Amino acid sequence: MTDKMKAVRLHAFGGPDVLCYEDAPTPMVNAGEVLVKVHAAGINPPDLYLRDGYRTLPPEWQPIPTFPLIPGTDISGVIATLGEGVTAFKPGDEVFAMVNFPDDLMKGSGAYAEYICVPAAQLAHKPQKLGYVEAAGAPMSLLTAWQFLINTGHDAPNPFQSFKHSPVALEGKTVMINGAAGGVGHLVVQIAKWKGARVIAVASGRHKAFLQDLGADEFIDYRLTAAESVSQKVDLVIDAVGGANMERFLKVIKPGGALYLVNPLGFAGHTIATELGITVTSTQVRSSGRQLCEAGHLLENGTLRIMLDSTFPLAHASLAHERASQGSIQGKIVLVI
Repeated sequence: MTDKMKAVRLHAFGGPDVLCYEDAPTPMVNAGEVLVKVHAAGINPPDLYLRDGYRTLPPEWQPIPTFPLIPGTDISGVIATLGEGVTAFKPGDEVFAMVNFPDDLMKGSGAYAEYICVPAAQLAHKPQKLGYVEAAGAPMSLLTAWQFLINTGHDAPNPFQSFKHSPVALEGKTVMINGAAGGVGHLVVQIAKWKGARVIAVASGRHKAFLQDLGADEFIDYRLTAAESVSQKVDLVIDAVGGANMERFLKVIKPGGALYLVNPLGFAGHTIATELGITVTSTQVRSSGRQLCEAGHLLENGTLRIMLDSTFPLAHASLAHERASQGSIQGKIVLVI
C-alpha cells in the first residue's frame, strides 16, 4: 500500500462528465476506524444528487463544498489496517458498509476509491454467500428498507417530520410498492413477503417476471394502468420513487393505513391524509453495522437477494452515473474496483 490510490473525485458540481478518475491521497486510519481495501462500491441516488450539487434541495440544505471530494457511501472489501481500539474485526476480514451517512451527506463519504476509512460501528462482516459486487449493492438500499419496514434503529431527530417513524406490522397486510424494481424497491418487496404481506408491485412492464420471481403477488405496469386506479384498498403504500403527485396514492389506502415516502420532498397531501385517517411518514436512513449484520443473515440464508442492474469499472464511473440517470433500473448499479 502506498500513499496514493486511484479514486473518482469531483472538482465541481455538474453532470456525469465531472467525475474524474485520478490519483488521490490514501486516507489515514484514525482511532475507532478501519482502513478497507475496496473491491466494489454501490451507486445510490444521493451520489447523483451530490454530484449535481443537491440543486433540488431547499437552499438552506444545499452543500458548501470543499473540493476535491470523493462521492459514494456503499462499499465491500477487505480490512487492510485497524485503528486504535478496534477489536471486533481483524485484518483480512471481508466486510461491507454504508459509510458516514447522512453525516457526510454534503461532502461525500469516499466510497469511489481503492481505500476508505470506515468507523468500526458502521461495518458488518460480508455474508459469505455474496460476492463483493452483490455486497456493495446492499448497504444503503437494504438499510433503507430495513429502517422503514422493520426497525429505525436509532433515536436521531427525523429531518422530514416532527415525529418518529414507526414501522407497522406487515403480516396479513396488503402492501403496494411503487418503484418495486429499483434498488430499494426490490428489497422492500422481499422483506414485505418475508414478514407475511401480500405484495402489489408497481413498475414498468419489463420488470414483471423479475418481480414475480422475487415474490410479488400482483403486478401493475404503471405505463398501462395508473396504480391509484386499482379498485381494492391497501393497508400500506411504499413509494420508493418520489417526485410529483405522490398524493395520488392516498386514493388506494384504507382508513387507518399508511403511506411511506422514501423521498418525501414535495409531498403536499398532509391535510387530505389527516382527513382520510392515513398516516404519512418518512425517515432518514442512517449507517448501522449492527443492522447490516441483522439483515445480512437474510442475505446469507437466501431469504433476501441483491439483484444487479449493471456493473462498471471504477474508471468508468461517469458511464455508471449516466446509466443511473436513465431510469427503469432493475436492482443495483455497482462499480468494480
